[in-house]
Amino acid sequence: MVRIRLRRVGARNQPSYRIVAADKESKRDGRFLEILGFYNPRTDPPTVNLKEERVYHWLSKGAQPSDAVQKIFRMVGFDERYERFKKGESLESLLSEAAEVMEKFNSNPKTSLAGSKRPQSNA
Repeated sequence: MVRIRLRRVGARNQPSYRIVAADKESKRDGRFLEILGFYNPRTDPPTVNLKEERVYHWLSKGAQPSDAVQKIFRMVGFDERYERFKKGESLESLLSEAAEVMEKFNSNPKTSLAGSKRPQSNA
């Protein structure tokens, strides 16, 4: 059985995770079938990047998300979009909506230049 789960990457005490499709029997950081995204819990808010088209593919083939991945899906609103996909909504409209949501979700006002109060130099 295929599971969609997290694979730990990053340096010691600086974890970040890849969201992967892997066989249920393989180790946490072992063999996997495909990389489906990226999750970094150390940023505020956490950074999430999903290849939603491939996630739809694996879920339609019977892959089961782990509990941690299920929480990430809920955090970015993927669950609602997947339910609409199962009811027959077009994939293109769902992917365009997902791109907008991901852009808003991953924009961090602490690091964006638009939110800064410092004058920008034109050098």
